[in-house]
Amino acid sequence: MRIMIYLDSAIIKDVETAIKYGWVKGITTNPTILAKSNLSPEETLRKLANLSPGELYYQLTATEAETMIAEAQKAYELIGEKTVLKIPATTIGFQVTASLSPKIPCAVTAIYSSAQAAIAKEAGAKYAIAYVNRATRLLGDGLALVNNMAKVLEGSDTEILAASLKSPEEAAAALKAGAHHLTIPLDILTAMTTHELSEKTVIEFNEKGQGIEVK
Repeated sequence: MRIMIYLDSAIIKDVETAIKYGWVKGITTNPTILAKSNLSPEETLRKLANLSPGELYYQLTATEAETMIAEAQKAYELIGEKTVLKIPATTIGFQVTASLSPKIPCAVTAIYSSAQAAIAKEAGAKYAIAYVNRATRLLGDGLALVNNMAKVLEGSDTEILAASLKSPEEAAAALKAGAHHLTIPLDILTAMTTHELSEKTVIEFNEKGQGIEVK
């Protein structure tokens, strides 16, 4: 399975920067992230849909099943085929996931137990989202949560997306624990590309070596 790395942001400048890297596969948002945009949620989603090389995640904010489904349809109209609906891991959320997943890819978000991951699978979710750092703060070990989810979801079509990652080390640890994909803010995304020893090695090569001349 190919690992996909997403940018967790709705700031247009962040998105434009990340897309230039060439290996960011899509964009994830949530209500808090959308609130940081200086554009309306609708306009932000339209722009993000045009910029994103792949999937664009939108989290439903309604709390009743009928209004959640209506909000989902509106989001799909704005985003189109790139849409992934983030649906909270609640009793109603799982009901809505089961209703929408045959038509629009769904990601059950804010999962804090392997039991919830099992229900996400049965409801047809494409992704199960674990908030790794937040789970560590609230439960004691977010990586153990990811590992337990991976055991429950093994052999299924539901993949784990690790979110709430606060360092490159935590991101790598989430993958080792069983996450299939990562969503990361721009600063951590950029930090993942660097290491002080890599920088030192490049300097040594350039000081002592030679290459072709570029005019």
